[in-house]
Amino acid sequence: MRRVRYYSHGGPEVLTLEDAALPEPGPGQVLIAVEAIGLNYLDVLMRRETAADSVYYRPGPGTVTGDVVGTVERTGPGTDSSLTGSRVAVLLEDACAEYVVADADWLVSAPAELDAGTASTLPTMGAVARGALHLGRLGKGETIMITAAAGGIGHLAVQLARHLGAGTVIGAVGSAAKAGFVKELGADTVVDYSQPDWTDAVRDAAPDGVDVILDAVGGDTLLQSTGLLAPFGRAVVYGAADAHWGSVPLLGLATLKTLSGFSLLAWRAAAPDRARADIAELAGLLRSGELRVAATTLPLTAIAEAQTRYEDRAVLGRLVATP
Repeated sequence: MRRVRYYSHGGPEVLTLEDAALPEPGPGQVLIAVEAIGLNYLDVLMRRETAADSVYYRPGPGTVTGDVVGTVERTGPGTDSSLTGSRVAVLLEDACAEYVVADADWLVSAPAELDAGTASTLPTMGAVARGALHLGRLGKGETIMITAAAGGIGHLAVQLARHLGAGTVIGAVGSAAKAGFVKELGADTVVDYSQPDWTDAVRDAAPDGVDVILDAVGGDTLLQSTGLLAPFGRAVVYGAADAHWGSVPLLGLATLKTLSGFSLLAWRAAAPDRARADIAELAGLLRSGELRVAATTLPLTAIAEAQTRYEDRAVLGRLVATP
């Protein structure tokens, strides 16, 4: 079979497609024949990072993460054999290959009526968007701002916020070229946070402040975002696309505002029933067409091109690779 590895940090050119032996599922695991892999911007940061003390650093050889959609070929010892033949989706650290091994615990059923790009959002992107909205306690009629609103998680969060009854949805994007896409998803207002006056545009749209912020950018964008919160406003951070978490002055939060961080793994550990219910809800919305996924597909042989698109911030929605 073929798989992706990199043996030094650097640009997309360090990614290699190599031959490897078929992996064997161990106890509690399954072997999956891969149909598609939903890719992540996070891998760009890990591939480039050379500082060992960075949260994004990974020692070599490096693998590429992703949300695998595929069919269970066989099961390992002690694993439910009835899983064989089922179509599933799962988040993996070593995802870019023709066959992968995964723990059975958090396999997600991938309904046949969902295309692979859509099904790939169930384990992670949709689950993060829904979980972060839970943590932010978005109420009906409230105003929400979502940064990186054109991204894989962001474009789902915009739609879910509307589904949950948000009064005003503000999408924040990194370039004007993404504004139309986010408006089509249901955002009332779209602002470009690469512009120096972007916070003024948010204040014009939400003169009383923003009730909930979902942030995946970090750094200065997060710092400026917290200043837009209304009294009792809640900011939820689930990523740092600019590679810097940044800092927020505590005095600013002392004005009846809160800041929290969302981790899918922590959410699953702390509230497994809620996490599974979120996935079931998402699957239902996707099947009904109330929630749609924008996906672009490339062959696995173009993995370097895929990561270049992420570096150029040229991806709308989900980017998918197929073996």
